Amino acid sequence: MSKVLELVCPAGTPASLHAAVENGADAVYLGFRDETNARNFPGLNFSRNELEQGLDFAHAQDCQVFLAVNTFPETGNPGPWRKAVDDAAALGVDCVILADIGLLDYAATHHPALRRHLSVQASASNPDSINFYVDAFDVKRVVLPRVLSVPEIKTLNAHINVETEVFVFGGLCVMAEGRCQLSSYATGQSPNINGVCSPASHVRYEDEGDRMVSKLGDFTINAFAPNEAAGYPTLCKGRFVADGKASYLFEEPTSLNAASMLPELSAAGVTALKIEGRQRGRAYVAQVVAAFRRAADAVAAGETPPALGLEAITEGQAKTSGAYDKTWR
Repeated sequence: MSKVLELVCPAGTPASLHAAVENGADAVYLGFRDETNARNFPGLNFSRNELEQGLDFAHAQDCQVFLAVNTFPETGNPGPWRKAVDDAAALGVDCVILADIGLLDYAATHHPALRRHLSVQASASNPDSINFYVDAFDVKRVVLPRVLSVPEIKTLNAHINVETEVFVFGGLCVMAEGRCQLSSYATGQSPNINGVCSPASHVRYEDEGDRMVSKLGDFTINAFAPNEAAGYPTLCKGRFVADGKASYLFEEPTSLNAASMLPELSAAGVTALKIEGRQRGRAYVAQVVAAFRRAADAVAAGETPPALGLEAITEGQAKTSGAYDKTWR
């Protein structure tokens, strides 16, 4: 038997929380319904009462609940972020996922018994950076940015004394997490402070007769032929024509799927596997969590992970292993 990789699953709504727990999540992660978390979109997240109910349901089935407070407090207005940490401690969440140094200090000082994980938004990807957070704030786990190969993760784990968590499925962000300003430039709102990237309030679709144009703010992101599905205009997935050929500038629509690499990630010292998708519905969450439960259990039993059959729900019906097996620098 190999060690059991912990499965950390998205819960954008109470319904998704139930779906994740019922399909084998070891932990769910979620946020309050405000700008303190990086998925601050209409219709998502939890009120305090909903979180209390979710905690009761998850804990009754031996599933942990992690609260993301992973945006960066607005200058002169730390109140909402500190209250989120205070309420997390009072409600009894199993950990808070934080990125901001000041908020980490606040949590460590005022709630030393509240377990702290370092969010991917901190973009900590080397021993010096990670060890700083461990030494200064007693961080127990680091969510690694999606820029490291498996050999790099193995080397990193040999030089740090803290758990690591890696993304294994879902949407990809090709930018340096916690640093990207594209959305802020185009809309005035960013994932780093407001918790939104390419917000729907700034999206427009314009029918120009021979094509459908998608816009974010005043920027044209993509243009689609009459019979082509018009995708959401996420800024970094804009399509442009150069030398007569249309292609995506930063990233094609595709989903990360590292299921086949779980044995290597386990051998590299990874503790937990994160599934992206708090903006997804309960049916998606149920299918993905159940599939990765089978895969993680197979790895623990020393078996090859089975085919997961998730192709139909991947973005653009395409998948990538991202940087995990990169051959480029």
